[in-house]
Amino acid sequence: MPIMFKDWVPANTHPLNVVEVPEDSVASVEQVTRPPLYEVYMRMAEELAKRSTCARLRVGTVLTDAYLEHVVSIGYNGNARGFPNHCDSDEVGMCGCIHSEMNALVKSPGDLRDKVAFITASPCKMCAKLIVQANVSHVFYRDPYRNQDGLQVLEQAGLVAVHYTRWKDEWR
Repeated sequence: MPIMFKDWVPANTHPLNVVEVPEDSVASVEQVTRPPLYEVYMRMAEELAKRSTCARLRVGTVLTDAYLEHVVSIGYNGNARGFPNHCDSDEVGMCGCIHSEMNALVKSPGDLRDKVAFITASPCKMCAKLIVQANVSHVFYRDPYRNQDGLQVLEQAGLVAVHYTRWKDEWR
């Protein structure tokens, strides 16, 4: 049987998005008439990024359970709780801000398996390692980060990383 993707994004192999359809009904697969949950969570991450206090890059993260039914934690990049709401330094890579993924991961339940991450920028190498360690199965990101090492880490660990832009401009 042919495989169809409910959100029309073939890179999105999340189990809730993949459906087998009989040969004779391929043409009758439902049209996407409302934002897929993947896009809804990505937009939540975009809204969270607006709270970032990092001067260089504003990033937001939403972590959900495997079934996309519960937001388990959120994060955005900025300084540590109780510290000034600005970067410690202007030097690239040394601003001192805690990354959005780190903020979300430290707030998420460690024993929860197959979490799904929605991030406005692909993760850096260290955040990717933390994502692997935190039992995340899928990472959806809106924009590529300047360094692609994090995506290579995710691939090496067998995680699915999806550059999710198909619905970015719809329903706005």
